[in-house]
Amino acid sequence: MKLNTLHVQVIISTFIWQAQVAASFSFNQNVVLTTTTSNTLKLSPPTSTSTRTSTSSSTRSIRHNSKTIQRNGAKLLLLHAASVNDNDNNSHSHSHSQEATLNAEQLDFTMGYLNKHHRDVLTNFATAFTPLGVISAKKNGFSGGSYTIQDASIVNIHYTTSNSISESSAENSPLAAEAEASGSYIELDVTVQIRNEKQPRVSREKVYLDAEPNKQTRAFTNLPKVPTTTNHRPTINPIDDLIRRMNRLCLICKSPPTTGKLLQLQFQLGGNKVGLLKEDLYLNQVPHNRYVRQYFYDMASKAVVAAVVACSNGEISHRMKMTSMFPEMNPQMDSYRIGTLLEMIRAVAIALAEQNLRVRVCVQGSMGVGIFTGMPKQLSGAAALLQMMDWQSGQGEVNEGMVGNYINFGGVGKEHVVNAAAGEDQEQDDVFLLLCPQSMLGVECSIMGALEEMVQAAGDRPVILLNPDLVDKVSSQGQQNIRGRQDRMDFADSFKTVYHFQNIYVSGTSYFPILGTVHKPGHDEAWISYQRRDRLNNDGEIYVPILSTEEQPDGAMILDNFV
Repeated sequence: MKLNTLHVQVIISTFIWQAQVAASFSFNQNVVLTTTTSNTLKLSPPTSTSTRTSTSSSTRSIRHNSKTIQRNGAKLLLLHAASVNDNDNNSHSHSHSQEATLNAEQLDFTMGYLNKHHRDVLTNFATAFTPLGVISAKKNGFSGGSYTIQDASIVNIHYTTSNSISESSAENSPLAAEAEASGSYIELDVTVQIRNEKQPRVSREKVYLDAEPNKQTRAFTNLPKVPTTTNHRPTINPIDDLIRRMNRLCLICKSPPTTGKLLQLQFQLGGNKVGLLKEDLYLNQVPHNRYVRQYFYDMASKAVVAAVVACSNGEISHRMKMTSMFPEMNPQMDSYRIGTLLEMIRAVAIALAEQNLRVRVCVQGSMGVGIFTGMPKQLSGAAALLQMMDWQSGQGEVNEGMVGNYINFGGVGKEHVVNAAAGEDQEQDDVFLLLCPQSMLGVECSIMGALEEMVQAAGDRPVILLNPDLVDKVSSQGQQNIRGRQDRMDFADSFKTVYHFQNIYVSGTSYFPILGTVHKPGHDEAWISYQRRDRLNNDGEIYVPILSTEEQPDGAMILDNFV
């Protein structure tokens, strides 16, 4: 009887443990990616290290939905752990459908705010995106002031995710049809004063959120449209999407300050707050607190993992770069700390390795000729320190077996790209992290040649540069500043930003105080500029959004929007 009781207890405890693992794993998403050649990726089971043994064993009791994506000969398996109960899936999909619309509070508050504070912007919308602007341009072309758009107020916001095009729009105007395909628009009551008429006219007009400016006005320049849904992010918060697309219209109408205010409105009305920075960072105080460093490590790691998944789906290029230039990461400042740089790259590498990706962390070696050889001061000793720092990869530690198996080290060049041939018992690298690649002064001191060869050898696998400096340096024989300069610039521009954080200062030689920052939270997010402001009685500091753009803003544009 004692033996039977023990058996029952073991069975019950095992069942409870499996149920707990299944419940916790049902919300995780793993990317399994292994390789056989430089350009071909194949599917493989989870790894054999102890840190992933529990995960692989727990997945046997869980039903998975697998999705294979083919791009340029590359296959990627995305494992979506399905819920054990189908009702959970139905309720989850139902919640997404509920998120696809704006609630009454968001609609009322948004319209009330725009009508009270930004009627001038709404008037510009009517001029730039409605037929009234075309009529005004034609009539005023003959006689100025004969047709004046005096005022506009918003009366309705129609937001939808459908892509239907009416026949009338398709026949009359291809541009209008393309804008109408988004299905989302705002309705304006526009007040127009015509010469020799005592009373102004009021006309109701639609402005589509993806509209292009009227060409007849010649006063507005078109901008690229805002990306909507992707494979990695199938649903978007409606208020986030609405504000971002309206910010594009504001930029077309030359009202950049309005974008920052609308972004603050988005944070208050239930947005995802992706671009909202933590308060009381105190970046002017060095060394930084540990929680401040960890805050930046987590943001960068999350952005890189999302970018790698997007790359596997064919949404972005495999050439990526990330910039993190808070004071301890800025080599031009005396507060530069190489330990923070190495901790950043360690956090990013571990985040990728936890997705079952094999990562190679690369640091460039010495360059130059003869006695004039060396390496950038910023990277002095970095390669050795990377291997000596604590990765918690020893026996019994959190990342047991990760270094040497999922994380390896190397230099910059095609010889550091591991390509596993068929039949060899060798795993190929999946992602390459390059630490601050940069050229130096002197002869044969350009990093561009070795970097380009490495990128070509990597094929379609992601190559991510952390804080790169790919501008030409002064050199003899015209090696960097004359010959092939345009080709090097084009190659440097081929790396797209997936994460960016950089402080704004008074001038290039003064690093105090911090005026604000420029931030891009992810590869598919907007560029946001912030102004740092102190609270009353020195009760902390906050970063207030002042500008939101789809392209990286220049310094003059940022300073023009400072209060």
